[in-house]
Amino acid sequence: MNYLSNKQGFLGVDNNFKIKEKVIIVPFGLEKTVSYGGGTKNGPKEIIKASHQVELYDEELNCEPYKKIGIKTLKPFKIDKNINKALNKISRINEKILNNNIFPLTLGGEHSITPGCIAPFAKKYKKLCLLHFDAHADLRESYNGEKFSHASAIKRCLDYKNVSLISFGIRNISKSEIPYLKKNSSRINIFWAKDKNKWNLNKFKKMIKNKTVYITFDVDGFDSSIMPATGTPEPGGLFWDETLEIIKMAVKNSNIVGADINELAPIKGFNSYNFLVAKLAYKILSYKFLYK
Repeated sequence: MNYLSNKQGFLGVDNNFKIKEKVIIVPFGLEKTVSYGGGTKNGPKEIIKASHQVELYDEELNCEPYKKIGIKTLKPFKIDKNINKALNKISRINEKILNNNIFPLTLGGEHSITPGCIAPFAKKYKKLCLLHFDAHADLRESYNGEKFSHASAIKRCLDYKNVSLISFGIRNISKSEIPYLKKNSSRINIFWAKDKNKWNLNKFKKMIKNKTVYITFDVDGFDSSIMPATGTPEPGGLFWDETLEIIKMAVKNSNIVGADINELAPIKGFNSYNFLVAKLAYKILSYKFLYK
């Protein structure tokens, strides 16, 4: 695998810093099926660029987490125009990372990346739980004639019978998705955004206890007031502090084995949205390896 230098990669740390990596950042700007606003292909580049402005010291964890983790960033690579081939490629990359006992964090790109990202995890683990942050259920069988659409991302993940789902922030679902949701209620749990003030996180704690978990984070899960830089922004979503509390609870009670963050569509001149996603990525990694 070919990597960016420390200075060019995620967080932009000094090239002289050396530590065995526990994490590989995979930039994967796949953009094939966006249905409203575009620009997700530029997401990885702008997240990495913004990460160079993230403060390395974490006041909550009282350390500079990167020094204890070890993070490398893959060099950007050509993404096939055929979505099936593209997903097979990210699957092979993640499988190679996973086989080396390293944690992959993939930066999309649109949400259609996730079925490819999780394929080696579904193969490796007897049971895998998706912890899913999103405005949309993404349970359509297909959208605009494409079964690998970003609107079908979670449905494709659930094609693996050993995969279960816990979703947070959902506030947009089509009528066509309801029958599948009802039929598969034994392995799908949704914390609806409309019920946010009544969420019982102790229930979530019990759901996720001792499970093997993969995080997939569509940034439109955030409220559109803090994250308008996405193809399909929605009001009524998640805010920063409550999101971190959910992630910390997951880290403390389960085994997080991989993650992806997707659907950032950068807006020229508005760097704060890219920065938010970069900081989210650093927080996920910091909690995964250092939060007790």
